[in-house]
Amino acid sequence: MENLRIAAFGGFRSIPPRAGAAGSDKIALELYPRIVARGHSLIAYSRIYPGDTDALHYEYEGVKIKYFKTVKKAGFDTLVHSAKATFDVIFRNTADVVHIHSGANSIWAMFLRLAGKRVVITQFAMDWKRDKWPWYGKLFYLGSNYLTSYCPNAVAFDNVFTKEYFEKKFNKKFDFIPYGSEVKMPPDNIDILDKLSIAKGEYFLFVGRFIPDKGLHILVEAFSSLQTIKKLVIIGGSPNPGKYELSVKGTKDSRIIFPGYVYGDDTNILMKNAYAYIQPSLIEGLSPVILTVMGLGTPLICSDIMENKFICGDNATTFISGKSNSLTQKIEYSLNNPLAIAHKAAAGQIDIKNRFNWDKITDQYIELLKK
Repeated sequence: MENLRIAAFGGFRSIPPRAGAAGSDKIALELYPRIVARGHSLIAYSRIYPGDTDALHYEYEGVKIKYFKTVKKAGFDTLVHSAKATFDVIFRNTADVVHIHSGANSIWAMFLRLAGKRVVITQFAMDWKRDKWPWYGKLFYLGSNYLTSYCPNAVAFDNVFTKEYFEKKFNKKFDFIPYGSEVKMPPDNIDILDKLSIAKGEYFLFVGRFIPDKGLHILVEAFSSLQTIKKLVIIGGSPNPGKYELSVKGTKDSRIIFPGYVYGDDTNILMKNAYAYIQPSLIEGLSPVILTVMGLGTPLICSDIMENKFICGDNATTFISGKSNSLTQKIEYSLNNPLAIAHKAAAGQIDIKNRFNWDKITDQYIELLKK
């Protein structure tokens, strides 16, 4: 058996996740300790931002962690950090094979390949469509698509729709490796609920980044028009909040709670005990949050974009993407039909654990990294 020396960097910020974490951090958290448990070594390059005072971890479940400072500017922080990680891999020879998150970092695959390293890139959603990027950011992503298709040894797509787009555009075949859904059932304690002054089953929940393509403005507008005593808890946010995040948090609805970033088991406790989880995304890859929510057996309300429907099928309540009135109607439906949404959640939990399994996914990644 070949014992791999692997380095990883790109879309994730740190292991374990810290403030500002998103789906890529979830993948790193679940995937890399499993790879190490199979006998391989792995170094994960994590970020430190100016003014960062969080406690740092230099090892997590066997994964070695190395930090580099980066800038606060969105988009540029990833490029700066990835450049530092690339040249550390090359000049310190920290790995033979490199796993890069996001095709936006595919430019570094050229340098790594020239240095004799094997490179695998995981490409997520069609990032050039995201409203959070200015025109030059979208242009950069479109240009990066060409580098993604030709520079690395292999590319793994997290959803079939982006994969089909690339295969048609570049006339090449790529790998499809999704995310896993199974998570450890959270502990029974509900201290985090008490801390937020909420009760089990008496709140809706969202967890993620405060960026336009997550549709938080739609969620806030839809919920604010409802007549209900239940609350809406919106977890997350950036260490460097921009205008969009500040506008979302500017709502006058006292039922909407913004606790900031929540860590570890507390996140899953909130998911498990929510009346329903709401994912209002306008653009997604294969959402690890949706997979986690369905794996926990929590009722799900989500936008009807094809990536979400690929995961949930008929086992979630879907609304028309971008339409706040449609979301309002579906939330009202969930309030009036608790048994129906619970039945969908139970069926979805069984289905999702069969189709999206982290151990199978780990085996797929190891095989791809060995090629």
